[in-house]
Amino acid sequence: MEALPRRPAPIALPIGSDADLARVRQHVRQVATELGFGLVQQTKLVTAASELARNTLVHGGGGQAEITPLRESHRTGLRLSFVDQGPGIRDVALAMTDGYSTGGGLGLGLSGAERLVHEFAIDTGPGRGTTVTAVAWVTGVPAPRSGAGPRRPGAR
Repeated sequence: MEALPRRPAPIALPIGSDADLARVRQHVRQVATELGFGLVQQTKLVTAASELARNTLVHGGGGQAEITPLRESHRTGLRLSFVDQGPGIRDVALAMTDGYSTGGGLGLGLSGAERLVHEFAIDTGPGRGTTVTAVAWVTGVPAPRSGAGPRRPGAR
């Protein structure tokens, strides 16, 4: 893997259409792969990015995604920021409640995205737009679960 510059520049992508949502997902997967995130972590990041990008488009009227590789001491990570100039979130605590939706969905977008990353922050207010920032760090391979060993062929 190539060494990352001290302060990698963020990749800024517009969010104004469904095609932009796909582009954001592709870039997040690409950068996560380059940084050494495992497949499960990549999937979590892409899922969180997809939810947050869609919220930026649908609720914020469009905006921008910023994808920033991170290097701190001995760890590597990825920061995803989604910025819009929409109406803002009136009640963040309510918006973070599982099942709450203003768009007719399942109401798991914000709260679900938060569960998929290590750090999560929302900066918003009525009439001043919203910035949602999510950070994930590359973690090692998870230890096998207790009692979970290799399966013999034909074993149930």
